Amino acid sequence: MIDHLNLQRRTWLRRASGLALGAAALPGLDPARAAEASPALRFDELYAGMSPAGVKFSAAVLALKGKVVQLRGYAAPPLRADAKFMVLTRQPMAVCPFCASDADWPLDIVIVYCREPSLVPGGQPMLARGRLEVGGRIDADTGFVSQLRLVDAELSRA
Repeated sequence: MIDHLNLQRRTWLRRASGLALGAAALPGLDPARAAEASPALRFDELYAGMSPAGVKFSAAVLALKGKVVQLRGYAAPPLRADAKFMVLTRQPMAVCPFCASDADWPLDIVIVYCREPSLVPGGQPMLARGRLEVGGRIDADTGFVSQLRLVDAELSRA
């Protein structure tokens, strides 16, 4: 219980610090482009359920496949400094996927391949904007398996 409260306190402090610094853009983000109308996708509408064959994508995800979408979430702790992608989660994560068992890693994550590499500290609230790819894929460099990805993406602090 105490660890959970400490995690919540640290998360709140990180958010408050980010707000105090303002909505600073990350490298490669044009704030005007971030404001362009793109369909917003939410973590609670990614999947329609599970079947013996695996996950079932929601109608919203299937309708937006291949289109540029926006997704708000939290940057997961970096896998490694030279990773070509970052992981966006529904809630702040205290562990990286290679540092803990897969039981600690949620299903509803979205991999974000940015236009320009950027190292984002874990726990930061983020807005990602990129083209939605749907279906299983293994990252050639890391072996990380993903079901949903935003590619050619731009990031900003949410």
